Amino acid sequence: MLNSLRDCLGLNKRTSLLLLGINSAGKTSILYRLLLGELMKVIPTVGFQSEDILHNGNYFRILDIGGGCKIPPLWRHYFEHYQGIIYVVDSTSRDYIEETKSTLYHCILIKDEAQHYPIIVFANKQDLPNAMSTLEITEKLELNEIKDRSWHIQGTSASTGEGLYEGLDWIYDEIQNKKQD
Repeated sequence: MLNSLRDCLGLNKRTSLLLLGINSAGKTSILYRLLLGELMKVIPTVGFQSEDILHNGNYFRILDIGGGCKIPPLWRHYFEHYQGIIYVVDSTSRDYIEETKSTLYHCILIKDEAQHYPIIVFANKQDLPNAMSTLEITEKLELNEIKDRSWHIQGTSASTGEGLYEGLDWIYDEIQNKKQD
């Protein structure tokens, strides 16, 4: 009976996503912008938090995992339960772009557990002065070298909501296409 109710509500057809990135990229701000439709004052995530979000009739379970210096190596333990990855980059943080790249490659891309997951890179904070363009971030992160999975970069702003739903639409479509293959 409970499963029938969950089917009617669409909860059994949920798309599960990991929300990853280094500290202060804006992961939690993005999560709450998607959930509540407004910018919330947040504190850095210690551990993880999960929220269910309804967008265009599709349910998304998004797990926001903290990006503190000791956390990224543990991300791999979550991969088997999720279908795609949102990787958040602070577009204004030129000083940390190498750390961002290293974390992306060493904690996600080389892990067998996440080998074929689609990944969307949210180039966050695009509304701020001196934000790197999506093209510049693509070059600095060497995203064009990713050959074993589909990927996309989306300019976003947790402050304004710009690009967030377009990014969800892209990763949802990629996951659905993968299911049909």
